[in-house]
Amino acid sequence: MDQAYLRRILTSRVYEAAVETPLQAAPILSERLGRPTYFKREDLQPIFSFKLRGAYNKVAKLSAEQRAAGVIAASAGNHAQGVAYSAQRLGLRAVIVMPRTTPEIKVEAVRVRGAEVILHGDSYSEAEAHALQIGGEQRLTLVHPYDDPEVIAGQGTIGLELIRQLSPPFTVYAPIGGGGLISGIAVLLKSLDPSISVIGVEPEDSDAMARSLDAGERITLDRVGLFADGVAVSRVGEHTFDLTRRYVDQIVRVSNDEICAAIKDVFDDCRAVMEPAGALAVAGLKRHAAKARTRNLVALTCGANINFDRLRHVAERAEIGEQREAVLAVTIPERPGSFRAFCQALGGRAITEFNYRYAPRESAQVYVGIQLGSRDQRPELVHQLRAAGYAVLDLTENEIAKLHLRHMVGGRAPEARDERVFSFEFPERPGALLEFLAALPQGWNISLFHYRNHGSDSGRVLAGIEVPAGLEEGAAQLLSELGYPFRDESDNPAYQLFLA
Repeated sequence: MDQAYLRRILTSRVYEAAVETPLQAAPILSERLGRPTYFKREDLQPIFSFKLRGAYNKVAKLSAEQRAAGVIAASAGNHAQGVAYSAQRLGLRAVIVMPRTTPEIKVEAVRVRGAEVILHGDSYSEAEAHALQIGGEQRLTLVHPYDDPEVIAGQGTIGLELIRQLSPPFTVYAPIGGGGLISGIAVLLKSLDPSISVIGVEPEDSDAMARSLDAGERITLDRVGLFADGVAVSRVGEHTFDLTRRYVDQIVRVSNDEICAAIKDVFDDCRAVMEPAGALAVAGLKRHAAKARTRNLVALTCGANINFDRLRHVAERAEIGEQREAVLAVTIPERPGSFRAFCQALGGRAITEFNYRYAPRESAQVYVGIQLGSRDQRPELVHQLRAAGYAVLDLTENEIAKLHLRHMVGGRAPEARDERVFSFEFPERPGALLEFLAALPQGWNISLFHYRNHGSDSGRVLAGIEVPAGLEEGAAQLLSELGYPFRDESDNPAYQLFLA
């Protein structure tokens, strides 16, 4: 039992600004999972995020001298709002450094609280380094988003509420970025009742805590995914790593598509729209529910600060994340009546998308989305179509197919004889696409190009470049020097079927 943290949690000052949030039943999800499931609605805080708890507790406990100088924080959004809200309420100066990739809704929410906003870097790590520099120069007190005992204690008050709202034992799922939320909750709950299970949830592409626990020491990720920007942290905290190692039972990793499906699940049960990090715990709960040791399950819905245009991407991927849609490439005869015959072979299943373009040949490749009743029906569907004589390639897990080729089916260029196809990623911010195009070597012939703003974590481009035989290694070296993550997709089966 960690007496020091228990004292900090019990003497925290969070309720001068934060509210006790409800534990809301999720009847639709409960029925699907076969056990009582609840959402701890931290999205109902005044800043629509739990981050207010830790930020206010830290700021409220500063000395008079520290208050007079002011505070500084680095944050991708929600912690920034918590610090700005707290400083405004207590009459302090606040400077907030945010990555340039931060959703605009979060930037504006900080500005309206009277804080000075500085946009710097493309990641939290770059913003944090800049904040430390400014803080040292101006003698501002750093309010760390997670690796601070008072911040951890503020988040731990959620555990106090949970243990009053639901009789143990239960299993609680909490998102992990830097670890402040889960470590505060875990130390409180495990100290009071060890029968309670605490499960952390991380995105597959931002799993710094899971990897650190596996390694037995804090490690730094070379790159983090930005879709769930609220947990996009490359290195967890020293305090939080220690507490998580001692008090958290397990960590579950989930995909971005599963997060999109979880956003829809929360909406279905609560008519509330979560940001990706806010629905992260729900995605983990769904993946882990069958292994949970207790009957009652709780997920922290911890944030609702999402840019409206991101909903397009979320809606597009939710059914795939829930595995209620299959995306297939199917070969059908190029003759009248083939589409009707194919639909009949589906046995009444609904088609969600169908892309096709006539070509003067014996057979045609169609890109088709098909609605499923449950996640285990996809293999059965593929088998059924193959038994009916169709050649089928399952593209449901093919990222290039889902991001790009669904918008490009039918476009072939026989003249592009030496075409190599590459996928690129770059931070999604104003001007980023132009920067990417300007970085490509002069004189290269681009034979294919697809970009679409998905309102998501990063800009994605699929580009075809004519690379004469024998120059492939030199081209790969030039692309590496651009500084953008890229992958050679020339052998991708979806590209070969529809565009090569």
